[in-house]
Amino acid sequence: MTTTDIPAPTARPKRNATAPKRRPKREREGAAWVFLSPWVLGASVLTLLPMAVSLYLSFTDYNLFDPPRWVGLRNYTQMFTEDPRYWRSVVTTLTYVVIAVPLQLALALVVALALKSMKRGKAFYRSAFYAPSLLGASMSIALVWRAVFNDGGTVDNLLGNGGWVNKPGWALLAVALLTVWQFGAPMVIFLAGLQQIPAELYEAAAVDGAGKRRQFVSVTVPMLSPVLFFNLVLQTIQAFQVFTPAFAVSGGKGGPADSTLVYTMYLYDRGFVASHMGYASAMAWVLLLVIGVVTAVLFRTSRSWVFYASEGDR
Repeated sequence: MTTTDIPAPTARPKRNATAPKRRPKREREGAAWVFLSPWVLGASVLTLLPMAVSLYLSFTDYNLFDPPRWVGLRNYTQMFTEDPRYWRSVVTTLTYVVIAVPLQLALALVVALALKSMKRGKAFYRSAFYAPSLLGASMSIALVWRAVFNDGGTVDNLLGNGGWVNKPGWALLAVALLTVWQFGAPMVIFLAGLQQIPAELYEAAAVDGAGKRRQFVSVTVPMLSPVLFFNLVLQTIQAFQVFTPAFAVSGGKGGPADSTLVYTMYLYDRGFVASHMGYASAMAWVLLLVIGVVTAVLFRTSRSWVFYASEGDR
């Protein structure tokens, strides 16, 4: 008869008495809300509450001095059916977006490609090209821009065709060029995206006989398409909200002949010049809805031209 040795039970290792105990879930959530409270308070008081008040005012007749008077949809019907200047501001804004956004992204991509191929001085030139993005939104730069494109300005002296600011067919182009000049932010994003493209793809394309142009079309553009899409959405949203360049170039009037009367400038005119704050609130909500629709369309169409490394990234 054989016996089997049964191993003696080993004692469980004692838990380190000095190990910190895990806090209860409710206590951890409470700490998270404490740290989030400044942001929640700021978003509620400075964003959500003003938006709710603006939505209410869009259905009222309010002149900043008397109590709001409920008028229902009158502001919206007047906007769409009785205000030809409103539609001029819409057309001007759409024209500005179509001109400024593609030119700005094209220039940003060209400069990013040039910086990527540089061996020396890349940091200096990157900072120099980014500087206009920091300065261009200020009123002082916009006033200098107006002087450059005014009668007797730099453009007039070089081209001899008069100041663009006083010509209805050229004033909006002067405003758009100020936005194009501020290409630094999308340029930096493009440069970061270019640096993430594997060099092996270019080497494989070169082995297959692809030249520089073919490599750009078949390798750079597809691999850079998510970054291009990001810049397109961001710059389109910003272009719909343009105000300072148009206000400075036109002297706050939207001229000549309303050629620079962008949407936000007309909103400002209705709200703070004419004291029709209810009407201006309605305009603001229409702008919000339009930007949301345009953004949704861009996301919808991106499925056909934005390339991702794997289907799981979509």
